Amino acid sequence: MAEIPSKKDNLVIENIQPSVDAGRFALKREPGDTVKITADIFRHSHEKYDAAIVYKHRSERRWRKVPMHFVDNDMWEGEFVVNSIGYYDYKIIAWTISPEDVPTESPVYELRVDPVYARTGTWYEMWPKSQGNDPTKSATFKDCEARLDYIRDLGFDTVYLVPIHPIGITNRKGANNALHAKVDKNGKPLEPGCPYAVGNKFGGHFDVDPELGTMKDFEHFAKAARSKGLRLALDIALNCSPDHPYAKKHQEWFYHEPDGSIKFAENPPKKYEDIYPFDYYNRNYKALWKEIRDIILFWADKGIEIFRIDNPHTKPFPFWEWLVREVKEKRPELVFLAEAFTRPKMMHRLAKAGFDMSYTYFAWREQKWEFEEYFKELTQSNAKEYMRGILFPTTPDIFPKYLASQGPAQFKQRYFLAGTLSSLTGMYNGYELCENVASPVKEELWDSEKYQYKVHHWDSPVNIHDFVRRVNMAKLNHPALQEYDNLEFHYAENSNLMVYSKKKDDDTILCVANMDMHNPQEGTIALNMSKLGLAEDAFFFVKDLITDESYVWRGSQNFVRLDPNKAPGHLFVVKKL
Repeated sequence: MAEIPSKKDNLVIENIQPSVDAGRFALKREPGDTVKITADIFRHSHEKYDAAIVYKHRSERRWRKVPMHFVDNDMWEGEFVVNSIGYYDYKIIAWTISPEDVPTESPVYELRVDPVYARTGTWYEMWPKSQGNDPTKSATFKDCEARLDYIRDLGFDTVYLVPIHPIGITNRKGANNALHAKVDKNGKPLEPGCPYAVGNKFGGHFDVDPELGTMKDFEHFAKAARSKGLRLALDIALNCSPDHPYAKKHQEWFYHEPDGSIKFAENPPKKYEDIYPFDYYNRNYKALWKEIRDIILFWADKGIEIFRIDNPHTKPFPFWEWLVREVKEKRPELVFLAEAFTRPKMMHRLAKAGFDMSYTYFAWREQKWEFEEYFKELTQSNAKEYMRGILFPTTPDIFPKYLASQGPAQFKQRYFLAGTLSSLTGMYNGYELCENVASPVKEELWDSEKYQYKVHHWDSPVNIHDFVRRVNMAKLNHPALQEYDNLEFHYAENSNLMVYSKKKDDDTILCVANMDMHNPQEGTIALNMSKLGLAEDAFFFVKDLITDESYVWRGSQNFVRLDPNKAPGHLFVVKKL
């Protein structure tokens, strides 16, 4: 027989929004954000009732209380402002005014406030060994330091370093992913190998490659970057070469073949003959998890604020939930990027598990309709509550076919889109030089520095330096471009023109992109004037931050013509007249 309940919970609180999987995972915000919460609240009779949100930062002992107000159809709404990074708890309480009744409480929900640089940033991906002038040997941290002014002057705020640890000798890869690196007559490797094969006799994940210098040299580099206003991100590859100290000291941390040997890595269809993957549920797995946490905290103490995690989708979700929370409860200012070019639901689940940012499918989108559909999903669906997408036109592993053998116009267009569609943008070093020779067998650059020493000619006459600088400076100077989920698409009769805007308070940016970099395109665009903060028949002034041209427009319908030889699009700042 069912037990008769006590007198409580006479009010119903349900459908609390926004939420991530009904509160299973935390909402994500940044300092200064207003958190607006709605819920359906009602009771069985006509007595009057009231409701409030109570919330507190985890560092606080007392709850704060803000009122909710009735909207319609039993929906109530309230809001509170978050100012400190870290974890918040919040819940809704409701009570009958008269007669006095037992208050009803919702479950406690979680919200995580991340640093602003989890939402907005402009990254320059630096391969440290390729920052010098000698194609036969590695550059050093001192060479990298000499490049910082160049990076800052292009308008970047973050230097992202690929792994800087000692690289394995066993099965070391050669140029263009050759199975074996070239060696001299004494068997000494003449090629650096892939930096994702971490570890040799000089150490592992807590060490720097001697070819780059000493730990003191790295610390000097990190200090120089900070002095120039540049944030540091580090690539964490949780792989071990067969020469890594862990392969001798902690053999239980790895998978094993039937004969007892340690198993090499696979990420189907790719195979990696130079690395071992960790077994995250080995018999001593707790020690492994703590070791990885300590790697993150070690490099945080060295000046790293952002960690780009390589292939997180090949590791268990419970591990990531534990690791990110464990690190952020100690160092809430640290940020994690998921490098997971994998299935969509897997990418979303990693974001829910705690990653601040995610790579996206941006590099594979080409058509206007593809962009509009995909970016509405990223910025206008519930995904915006937990996932922030960063846009790289290319990476060391991705060089889309539409860039192969193309000139500056195509490279400008992809950077224009990357720099304006999202508040998070990244660029792989050498992109600004329009390096365009594709591998004949893979979707990669040919002669990539991923497997060899390389010299980039930073002063090459073929470059898009000024264009990159203008896009980056527009983002730096305009708050609208620093927001992630304020993207709005507008209509263009020409399917080769894509129109979109971003607005933050009084700052309004309007972009018109030419999706065809081989032909001029023109046509009438129809703007949603309310999204620009303008009356339907208003006169308004637009200035192009790329070309410095300006126009006076009136109303929603206006004509544009874009020549790819001049600019890939308009980046307008909009002003009322």
